[in-house]
Amino acid sequence: MGIVFMPIIRYICSAMTSEMSTSMKMADLLEKNPSLLGVFTRMGFTFGYGDSTVADVCNAAGTDPETFLLICRVYSQDSYRPSAEELQTADMSAIVKYLSLSHNHYMDVAMKDLAASLGRMIVTCGDDTQRVIWKFFTDFKEELRKHFDYEEEYVFPNVGSMAPGISEEDHSGVEETLEDLKNLVMNHLPSDADQHEAYKVLSAITSLQDDIRKHILLEETALEGRRGDKPDDNTLTSREKEILVCVAKGMLNKEIADELNISIHTVITHRKNITQKTGIKTVAGLTVYALLNNLLELKSVE
Repeated sequence: MGIVFMPIIRYICSAMTSEMSTSMKMADLLEKNPSLLGVFTRMGFTFGYGDSTVADVCNAAGTDPETFLLICRVYSQDSYRPSAEELQTADMSAIVKYLSLSHNHYMDVAMKDLAASLGRMIVTCGDDTQRVIWKFFTDFKEELRKHFDYEEEYVFPNVGSMAPGISEEDHSGVEETLEDLKNLVMNHLPSDADQHEAYKVLSAITSLQDDIRKHILLEETALEGRRGDKPDDNTLTSREKEILVCVAKGMLNKEIADELNISIHTVITHRKNITQKTGIKTVAGLTVYALLNNLLELKSVE
């Protein structure tokens, strides 16, 4: 039965994708896909489209229309994944700009709104409850900021090169922490908390989760799809050497992240790369490797 239905499923997905075209009216695109409002805002499009087509609006804004529609499909169609051909012809600078503007939105708008709702939700709670919940949120916000800073500094400027890329491990902590926050509010919120504000918090978290999930999909498929082939050698990058030295000194992942001002998830990703390149898994073995390759002196680990 699965074999019979697969062509039908592919046809439906193809039909959904083809509904978006550069010749359709921009107003119609938004009316049919109201979830794209955030995409429109981050692209910097001004309202008042009239009869202007997608191509008209994009060209006036200096944005490639097909690349804009690629982003729209990612956000509006759960089954959509950009093909290799689409990624090769896409304007990667437009995608990077959109992702960067999304970072600004999350930190300057979404996180501030969520913080305000959290504050109102727990204002009637005891001091200990307020401190615990507030610390959880602020730690997450700082971790998110470090993650975005890393991408802005090391990933986005080098799309298509062999600079550090985006991996699932980089993003897993973001999604997991949001899910934890939602579960804490939904299942373990003290009875003296403001229940009306709790509803607002849960709505904000759910909306943010969905938006970030699409953001991650675009980031991982688009940026990874345009990177060059991996080099044949196993040479450690300068950042990997820095982290290797920290590991050899006995530092924990969080300590390394704080020392280098990057996220814990980025540290974990680099450590995986170090293990893959060196073939060494233990801290003791990596310490010996660092010593043999003159990355640190013996006295620093004695």
